[in-house]
Amino acid sequence: MFIREYQSSDCKELAELFYNTVHKVNSKDYTKEQLDVWATGTVDLKKWDMSFQEHCCIVAIHNEIIIGFGDIDKTGYLDHLFVHEDYQRKGVASAICDKLEQAVQGNIVTHASITAKPFFEKRGYKVVKEQQVKRQEVFLTNFVMIKEQQLGGS
Repeated sequence: MFIREYQSSDCKELAELFYNTVHKVNSKDYTKEQLDVWATGTVDLKKWDMSFQEHCCIVAIHNEIIIGFGDIDKTGYLDHLFVHEDYQRKGVASAICDKLEQAVQGNIVTHASITAKPFFEKRGYKVVKEQQVKRQEVFLTNFVMIKEQQLGGS
């Protein structure tokens, strides 16, 4: 596995990875109806590409396929972190997260799914609050989580 920065040519593959991961990995914690509104299978690739270019976006590659990706913005909001179902629990998310966390100074905030919450807790993130996010009249539970980072040198 190697990790590199996002390229616009990755966008379609990231959208497919996102859809498949949500529907396969998160299915133990969410209903089919919730998964369908979370990952509809239709994303605006231009908007996604623009967002990934504005953020620090990292992709993990194995055998020439993208097996995971994540992005964080300048404010420390960790937006996406998704790993292919066949590469769960193999250090991919940790490797991506290590790079993302190093890309910003100050605290990091994420909105973690039920599925991802234990991963983030192991990395030192604390739950700020549980929330219900409404998408197309369907509610999904997630957790606002924060990781307090020490600013360098002191």
